[in-house]
Amino acid sequence: MKQTIPKDKVKEILKEAADQHIAAPNLELILDVPLQVTVELGRTKMTIRDLLRLREGSVIELSTPVGEPLDILVNQKPVAKGEVVVVNEKYGVRILSVISQMERLEQLK
Repeated sequence: MKQTIPKDKVKEILKEAADQHIAAPNLELILDVPLQVTVELGRTKMTIRDLLRLREGSVIELSTPVGEPLDILVNQKPVAKGEVVVVNEKYGVRILSVISQMERLEQLK
């Protein structure tokens, strides 16, 4: 028999834990779980025709204006905004803002 907790109750429990700075039970068990982190430079839509016309040197125009903060996603869920930097001749991202811990925990559902 599968038992579930209503979503509202889970939100209430997480909020109380966040408000009281109490870690959720067994949080230590999941702290080392690997997550996919993506920095989204921008998006665009194109037709199949345009996709098939892509060649070396083609340029794809993206929706994000130059200088705008980039979305930082964890497991395809937005968690922060950042800007591109160079670190040891590699790209990096400086975090500009982060959603609250409560919102981040809710994103993991």
